[in-house]
Amino acid sequence: MPRHPRLVAVATATAALALIAAGPAAGGDPTVSDPRIVAHFDFAAGQNAENIALEPDGSADITFAFAHQVARVTKEGDTTILATLPEVPGAQTPVGGAVTLGIARAHDGTLYVTYVTGTEETGVWRIAPGGGEPEQIGFFPADAFPNGLALDEKCGTLYTADTQLGTVWSLPVTGGTPTAWATGAALEPTEQIPFGANGLKVHDGAVWVSNTAHATLLRIPIGPDHAAGPIETRATGLTSIDDFTFTGHGDTVLAALNQVDKLELVRPDGTHKTVLTHADGLDNPTSAAVRAKTVYVNSAAFFNTVDPDPNLLLARISKNKD
Repeated sequence: MPRHPRLVAVATATAALALIAAGPAAGGDPTVSDPRIVAHFDFAAGQNAENIALEPDGSADITFAFAHQVARVTKEGDTTILATLPEVPGAQTPVGGAVTLGIARAHDGTLYVTYVTGTEETGVWRIAPGGGEPEQIGFFPADAFPNGLALDEKCGTLYTADTQLGTVWSLPVTGGTPTAWATGAALEPTEQIPFGANGLKVHDGAVWVSNTAHATLLRIPIGPDHAAGPIETRATGLTSIDDFTFTGHGDTVLAALNQVDKLELVRPDGTHKTVLTHADGLDNPTSAAVRAKTVYVNSAAFFNTVDPDPNLLLARISKNKD
């Protein structure tokens, strides 16, 4: 019997989505090679690797969804628990209990994470540089599901994608009550798949958001007054897309396709191709990050009922010369 039956139900529904053809290969595509797992985590302890932020030394700060922890993992795989979110009696969410999801890092080392509990503890929590006792700074509606998280330090704003309410929230980095920054059908879940807006990044004057239910990657321009512009669909056919990252080559994206065990390279024109699979070590990948020539990919093993292997995988990324 699977550990998270509600998630499995979502997986079954998501499998019905058609995967749009990847499109023609492009000579200028970044290449991903030499994948290797550097750390395995404890599935039984709830260490489902969910989201990722990178340290200057190349270590990865990772949220463990059901353990309610934030861990730091070196490139050699050494793992240290930095913080544990408080237990919330009576926590009830669409995935069962409380979950720790998105993470963002400020330049001074402060970490911000999203915590979903179904209670007043739902929101954004801050962890001081080096770890310690988390402090709630963002107070969200109890029925919210803040997921992917990004920090725009230039304007002191945190953005988070609400998977259940189909909203992008903005929150001052100083904390308080969030504002519904962007809404609309493109961000919402569906009756068949109750997971809408999911991953989120701030990139080149816009907020980018993935929508799991619609299998899309979206771009929302940030206006001169910091208001949200019209929502643009930049790619489709990204079955069970979770979080994503930019490769550093313009608007080229690496997206974690959770239930199909793929890391997908998404070109600026919306076409895409698979660059890593289950055979490389992916086990329900949830998020990715890029630093210089290294790709980091988290796997949560949410839906693996046989031999779950939540892990951190590293690979090499380089630019084709042809």
